[in-house]
Amino acid sequence: MKDLFDQPIDRRGTGSAKWDLMEKLFGVPQEDGLAMWTADSDYPTAPCVRDALQAQVDLGVFGYFSAIGLYTSAVQWWMKERHGWHIEQEWIVPVHGLGNGVAMCLDVYTAPGDHVAIFSPVYHEFAAKIRRADRVVTECPLKREGDRYELDLEDAQARLTGKETMLIWCSPQNPSGRIWTADELRAVAEFAKRNNLMLLSDEVHHDLVYKGETFVPMAVAAPESEDRLITLTAASKTFNIAGQRVGALTISDAGLRQRMEHRLTALDSKPNALGLIMTAAAYSPEGAEWVDAQIAHLEGNRALFDEMVNAIPGLRSMPLQATYLAWVDFSGTGMDFEEVNARVRDIAKIAVSPGPSFGTGGETFLRVNLAAPRATIAEAGSRLQKAFADLQ
Repeated sequence: MKDLFDQPIDRRGTGSAKWDLMEKLFGVPQEDGLAMWTADSDYPTAPCVRDALQAQVDLGVFGYFSAIGLYTSAVQWWMKERHGWHIEQEWIVPVHGLGNGVAMCLDVYTAPGDHVAIFSPVYHEFAAKIRRADRVVTECPLKREGDRYELDLEDAQARLTGKETMLIWCSPQNPSGRIWTADELRAVAEFAKRNNLMLLSDEVHHDLVYKGETFVPMAVAAPESEDRLITLTAASKTFNIAGQRVGALTISDAGLRQRMEHRLTALDSKPNALGLIMTAAAYSPEGAEWVDAQIAHLEGNRALFDEMVNAIPGLRSMPLQATYLAWVDFSGTGMDFEEVNARVRDIAKIAVSPGPSFGTGGETFLRVNLAAPRATIAEAGSRLQKAFADLQ
């Protein structure tokens, strides 16, 4: 199965946002650039997922879909088997992708002008969605301790304005790949309770955890937070089916769940039927076997990338506990961000996610996607070494 992850696939000209937009967004030429920015993998998804989709294509009918239980039962099984999290099917509210899920939570549980807290640096779309919803971002910087980020809840408390009604939490942490401990999760849940905040826990990368590491869902670490907690999960990152636009809001509190379901019904918002079918196929024993093989591949990619990048004086790839997103610090070069970005863009010709977009703490970083064939990782490492050859 490991050979699946090293199949070269040319995604240029296929409508891939990752590849077809890199010149427009980053100035990296499509013909010889490497797209390593958005969280989207460059190898085929699991055979069981493709087989389920092919069966539906062979049926040839794509009418209205009613078998939601096929999806919710698969989600229930996966969370129990892979994460030790026991949920009821009725708690699962399907949404049109997790981006839509975050936006819907802002719409349902906050009001225009409300402040929403985030711990930065963090996934840039949190702040973007907050602002697009006419809410205000309250940024609470994480504290960097060597090669990892730590919570500073005293500082975060001091930054609250009193207008906050929600906290959007990222676990595992994107962009650093940090896995939070159960004690840390309980501390965050207590912080949310103390400040009367709705707590959104985005756990979309929870399956991409490396050997020897343990991920704990917020709902497992802090079950007492169920009256304010919404957990966001999807097969999108794990199985690279984000284009199918399917995600799950798991809401154990009946009142909160009814509010969300009422709003979704009012908007006539439903997930994609093919995405539901593909996710149900993914969340299976066959899918689990494929995920284990993918993680083994990613471990090799992580090791190779870190070895090549950390050999460049002034560069430091922070050790990943989870996700396939390397968080590379260029502060040791003494260069400002624009010079670093120009070298990566114009010399290495790699499209990566700029650190400043992740908020305070990201000013000297670039985020690099490692979910690709091993040869791509080797090529990227070589290009970065050439781009910063004068430092060596």
